[in-house]
Amino acid sequence: MAFSFRDSSVLTEGTPPEMSARRVVNDIDRNRAAWERWAPGHFRAGRQAWEDEQLRWGMWGTLESEVRLLKDLEAGSDVVELGCGTAAISAALARQGFRPIGVDFVRAQLETAARFQQEFGLGFGLLCANVEMLHYDQASFDLAVSDYGASLWCDPRRWLPEAHRVLRPRGRLIFTTHSALLMACTPTDGGPAAEWFARDYFSPYRLEFPGEDAVEFHFTHGQWVETLRTHGFVLDDLIEVQPPPGAEAIIEFASLDWARRWPSEDIWVAHKSD
Repeated sequence: MAFSFRDSSVLTEGTPPEMSARRVVNDIDRNRAAWERWAPGHFRAGRQAWEDEQLRWGMWGTLESEVRLLKDLEAGSDVVELGCGTAAISAALARQGFRPIGVDFVRAQLETAARFQQEFGLGFGLLCANVEMLHYDQASFDLAVSDYGASLWCDPRRWLPEAHRVLRPRGRLIFTTHSALLMACTPTDGGPAAEWFARDYFSPYRLEFPGEDAVEFHFTHGQWVETLRTHGFVLDDLIEVQPPPGAEAIIEFASLDWARRWPSEDIWVAHKSD
């Protein structure tokens, strides 16, 4: 399968004024390089996700059949997955009759996704590109999703306006990310969440952990609401995930006991205003 690639080298409307073009490009370059290194270690988890024909959201594998986020989406709807990784979400969407395209800036992840497509006999579009600067026409999709993709590794003040641009009127946005409370309890070394505040709640939203080259982006609830509204979205729902007893996280950023007492991840649902 051939991949097309478009690099990000210029600022777009909505970029925070305090961030220079070089800073923004470096964040994308750094995250791309980090994930190229990490990609081989995610191969097994990627295959396991493809083997599961049920659509699951987030690090706790919340079943779509339980939260029913797609209940009003018509079969055949066009979907773009922003930061798809090995594209397990897109695969599940394709199995349910939707027409997904998986977009990621990590070529190694997309090569793995293409390999899984051949292995599982399932085909859909894969594009190597920066989701902060998509080259799709306006109003191209009915739904945009991000499951710890753009929602974690890209600047919300850059990828949200781009998601808005490519969505059709009243098109839906669904994304999962760490909760603000989880991040306030995450130690500065990036270890599992503690039972006390390890950092200021109002910390800078651009976060770097010691010894890691990657850059993460974490908003408070208020910042998410403000930014969604600023870029033309109407908030429909916020699900603070409480995993069931016995659940296992894909990556343990918090223990099960912690996550059953306090929200470790959020599922945000919004739609593009008319």
